[in-house]
Amino acid sequence: MDGLKHTVECHCVLPQYKNKPERPWHKFVVFSVIDDSGTVEPKYAQCNNCGVIHKIIDICRSEIISGRDELRSITTVDDIKIAIPRDIRDILESYKVDLATWEYTRFFLENKKWGQSIVLTRDQMEDEIHGKMLVLEGPDTAKIESFSYSTFIGETL
Repeated sequence: MDGLKHTVECHCVLPQYKNKPERPWHKFVVFSVIDDSGTVEPKYAQCNNCGVIHKIIDICRSEIISGRDELRSITTVDDIKIAIPRDIRDILESYKVDLATWEYTRFFLENKKWGQSIVLTRDQMEDEIHGKMLVLEGPDTAKIESFSYSTFIGETL
């Protein structure tokens, strides 16, 4: 069993693109559990822009549930907080991470996948990515590390 954060596409448009001639559909991040056979466990998620309910059916694939703009059984951050140790919960709250990151963290803690890292911040500056990640080292042990890498792919001499 594994877990993965990925994006799904909604049929809404972010406000800053409403007056553009070519308006991209909004995409939002979700967390999915992948079973041992490689199948995504179906779940429901709510678009963070328009509130429409999506049924997640595969990686980067969802079906919009017509006529529903609320589903009380969708997991919330408050549902997850009680399963996260206090120190890790405080870190996630201070970085204001999204629901998918909370779910990702809970999954790795519950499945004892030590050594996994969770991205807390990510900034792009020219052709470099810089950020911070939370590394889960054990049931009550974690640390924050900085990371950076280049996005430039060039010819070698």
